[in-house]
Amino acid sequence: MRARFRYGREEVEVDVPDGAEVVASSFPPPPEPADSTVRSAVRAPAEAPPLREALAVRRPGEVVVVVSDATRPIPYADFLPGLLAEIEEAGVARDDILILVATGMHRPTTPEERDEMFGDEVVGRYRIEDHRADAEGELVELPTPSRSGARIRLNRRFVEAGFRLITGLVEPHFVAGFSGGRKAICPGLADLDTIRIFHGPAFLADRAATNGRLAGNPLHEEALDIARKAAVDFSLNLVLDGDRRIVAAFAGELDAAHRDACRFTAAAACREVRRPADVVVTSSGGYPLDATFYQCVKGMVSCLPAVRPGGQIIAFGGCSEGVGSPQYAALMERYAGRWSEFLRDIHSGEPFVREQWQLQIQCRALAKVGEENLHFLTDGLDARMLGRLSVTPHSVRPGEVEPALQELVERFTGERTHVAVFPEGPYCAAV
Repeated sequence: MRARFRYGREEVEVDVPDGAEVVASSFPPPPEPADSTVRSAVRAPAEAPPLREALAVRRPGEVVVVVSDATRPIPYADFLPGLLAEIEEAGVARDDILILVATGMHRPTTPEERDEMFGDEVVGRYRIEDHRADAEGELVELPTPSRSGARIRLNRRFVEAGFRLITGLVEPHFVAGFSGGRKAICPGLADLDTIRIFHGPAFLADRAATNGRLAGNPLHEEALDIARKAAVDFSLNLVLDGDRRIVAAFAGELDAAHRDACRFTAAAACREVRRPADVVVTSSGGYPLDATFYQCVKGMVSCLPAVRPGGQIIAFGGCSEGVGSPQYAALMERYAGRWSEFLRDIHSGEPFVREQWQLQIQCRALAKVGEENLHFLTDGLDARMLGRLSVTPHSVRPGEVEPALQELVERFTGERTHVAVFPEGPYCAAV
């Protein structure tokens, strides 16, 4: 059987056993063009007045439209001009609209990324700013702490806005249950101190912090509480199919719109597997999600319910931007081959390190299959660096990804091997 996977900006095809279980999403086709889908949603929102009516009674100040950063494949260029027109048609001057990129702890967007994400029409006509989690003058503390007791420091422009509109992509999320909704605020517009608990060892060690689960999930509950305290005025959640087309949009009140989007997504992109596989073959979702090894960890973890203890995970991703941030790369080097010591250290009071949460999540895969069985293949990292990332490394040259991946699959599969295949990587999760 031929299986097709996203890898970077391209696709690779590999022969897998005919009896392999394919874990893929089953979204309906887009009902109409993206612009029409979004306009219909904001005109008939859940538990909230239509967007134009809500804007008519807004507070004095800017209308801040929060958008996701370059790590999310949301086709903003297809609908954002129409959404912004809807805002202007409600009587808001263009100069009073700010597009705020919820970068969280990620790097700022580049001019090239903005052009690709939003299109010339938006980039040339509207103000766009990146959230900067470490810019003290651009942060403000809310008067009350979060449900966990953490102080809440968020982007000042958002907190002081006359109207706060958030947008986001809803997909299975390996620790928050689902992305979208409240995550635009935390971690999207938060500072590192606010994120320390949200991405801290205790929350991530909770069994409820997993794909497809909101009930009792401490990350979901913390982020939702913070978003409520930030007083979001209007929410827009988008759902994409495997071809990254908008198949549904859910607008309205913060929690109501997100719950509706999560139910829709769960039905199409959260899959129960028939039985644990001996071998799992998974992409990391393709660009932009696989641009760094940091993001590729999501693919390794989202497939875990589908693999037996001690089984093989064959994961791969483009890593066109390298490992990730300098802090994350240094952490991975420090604990290379010593992931058990890393877990001991973070639970014994070692100083919190930015982006340590991603290694903690990778440890879930390491605990289940072992480093020797957690394979990662890429042409984006050299052998030395890849060998420091607590995986069994397979560094290949450009043009060799497909044959090298084929050889790896054949090495670990046979007539009696049960194989599970994740063509979309973490965009479709095993639960």
